[in-house]
Amino acid sequence: MIELTFFESAPLKQHLKDHLNQALLSTFPETEGLQYSLERPKQAAHGDYATNIALLLAKRVHQPPREVAQKLLDSLTLSSLIAKIEIAGAGFINFTLTNYAREKILNEILEQGELFGKSPPNGLHVLIEFVSANPTGPLHVGHGRGAAYGASLSNLLEAAGYSVWKEYYVNDAGRQMDILALSTWLRYLEYSGIYLPFPDNAYQGDYVRIMGESLARRDGKQYLVSETNFLSAIHANDNEARIDQYIDQMKQLLCHDYEQVHTFALETQLEGCRKDLESFGVTFDCWFSEKSLIDSGKIEAVLKKLDDGGYLYDSEGAIWFKSTLFGDEKDRVVRRENGQTTYFASDIAYHLDKFNRNFDRMINIWGADHHGYIARVKGALTALRLPSERLEIALVQFAVLWRGKEKISMSTRSGQFIPLADLCEEVGNDAARFFYVLRKSDQHLDFDLELAKAQKNDNPVYYIQYAHARITSVLELAQEIPLKAKDNELDLLTNPHEQSLLKRLADYPSIIESASADLSPHLIAYYLRDLAAELHSYYNAVQFLVSDELLRAARLTLITATGQVLRNGLTMLGVSAPKRMEQPTE
Repeated sequence: MIELTFFESAPLKQHLKDHLNQALLSTFPETEGLQYSLERPKQAAHGDYATNIALLLAKRVHQPPREVAQKLLDSLTLSSLIAKIEIAGAGFINFTLTNYAREKILNEILEQGELFGKSPPNGLHVLIEFVSANPTGPLHVGHGRGAAYGASLSNLLEAAGYSVWKEYYVNDAGRQMDILALSTWLRYLEYSGIYLPFPDNAYQGDYVRIMGESLARRDGKQYLVSETNFLSAIHANDNEARIDQYIDQMKQLLCHDYEQVHTFALETQLEGCRKDLESFGVTFDCWFSEKSLIDSGKIEAVLKKLDDGGYLYDSEGAIWFKSTLFGDEKDRVVRRENGQTTYFASDIAYHLDKFNRNFDRMINIWGADHHGYIARVKGALTALRLPSERLEIALVQFAVLWRGKEKISMSTRSGQFIPLADLCEEVGNDAARFFYVLRKSDQHLDFDLELAKAQKNDNPVYYIQYAHARITSVLELAQEIPLKAKDNELDLLTNPHEQSLLKRLADYPSIIESASADLSPHLIAYYLRDLAAELHSYYNAVQFLVSDELLRAARLTLITATGQVLRNGLTMLGVSAPKRMEQPTE
């Protein structure tokens, strides 16, 4: 018989799993390592936890599920944690916890505070690369979801025990940056009285005009050229070919000064990007430069490795990587006809660099439109004889912003977009951060601008924050915040609302475990919404400041613990926990 005991260092759910595993080992040792579920049942009458372990075992040992369940049951016993163990239905095993098990969690929350639910360091290092938007314009609301998701996931993995390194990969080399430099320079010329035809496929936004004017005020007439000299070399009719001729002519006429224009445009956009992200509560440990891969020779080195391995070939004047060998739909160019390496070549070198830095896990957060990129990148890693399974890809659908029935465009090139900074100014950081992670990252998200601003219960972030504010108001009236509850007080928490809250609070550590394993911060958002609902129902059903001192202390303990968990979860998502708020409107 296995006696269940309570260990304060691990979540209750894990205790149950540990002892179920012991029962499995002692009863059916040949099935050690069986993967089974241990979850909250949908109906409260079925206990606190239910497991399908007997149903899964029955198929392996060729015995009826209820008989298997009974044999497991015989290997377990009741304890201070378990009030009842029952077999239900076709062979489910249901556990009902004692009041002690539920109450013990309250003192854990009060003692551990902001550390409650977090795991001790596991010694593993993970690199999370996210946002990594081309620095060709301000971050817009489409980028905001990746930023919110990446920051929340970083916090979540830290809570799960990982050492997290956050990285932004800067595409500061290549054609798009050339187009931005050209766009800035053309606006600089306009400000100086020289009007060259502005290409339709250059960057059109007002931010480019502002950069051009700033460049003129800083450097004066240094980059002026003759209109006739410039246009004399422009003869292509195709838009893409024409803008390439613009770039080539600009570089030729400006010579070394071109690098100054390029650097000005890059640094201006990067600085704006940093400020917007920091204001959004998102910071990085490293801004990794693509140009550094070129300057250090790392791109050439990795292409040589691939060539030596037989994975490159020449065709149509370009050099191709055999990515179809690894499941890609077609082979990919790594060096163009003009001798320049591609973005893909840079990415291969960048990922090799990640591996060389000895991270245990590497997580890339990419827009869902990069789904087809996965096979070629992982294929390149396999070709380099690297364990590609250490690279994980989390896809994020861009959020679609709606103002009423109007869908807002997100095109950076055309200049018709809503900057992330403007969104945060309108709805606030809290609403923006929460709404962005309210759905699973690879699911479509419509961002309801009006709902995000509404001070009503339909607004999920307001609903959760108001639960915290309600708790704060009660505790301020009570002028006593319990630091530790006595068992004889907690025995009084028999109200159904209290029992529901106790169950919900006990779930928090396992929610972190599940959310981190699935790279799913939205599970924290769901949990907080459910916890807030339990608190609001409790608030509306009982009086907290009752004359009975023991009952008052027990209830204050319960809501104090609830407030702590609300703060912990909101902090993980980058959302504040206000102490005072206006009452929601209907």
